[in-house]
Amino acid sequence: MRTPIKIQLVAATIILSLLLASPAQARELTQGEMLSASCAGCHGTDGHSPGSIPDISGKSAEFIRTSLQEFSSGERESTVMGRQAKGYSDEEIRLIAEYFEKQP
Repeated sequence: MRTPIKIQLVAATIILSLLLASPAQARELTQGEMLSASCAGCHGTDGHSPGSIPDISGKSAEFIRTSLQEFSSGERESTVMGRQAKGYSDEEIRLIAEYFEKQP
């Protein structure tokens, strides 16, 4: 059984459009963006908190870096943030801070 030419052309057009659209939609995530994903559970997507947890989007990188280092060292009291911050190196903290600083 032969497939009609119109069906073959439609199928080829769909496949071609999907192949051409994919690279335009794909983008590379920065390391800071990947590291910041763990913050979204409490602080919301891109640092926009949906509840009573503070928004961190648009805060200065210095403020975020200092806060995370204080949580990590125990200088700043917390229930959750100390444990979270201890999991990051100074370089990772810098990348996270820079990512959130750039969020509107």
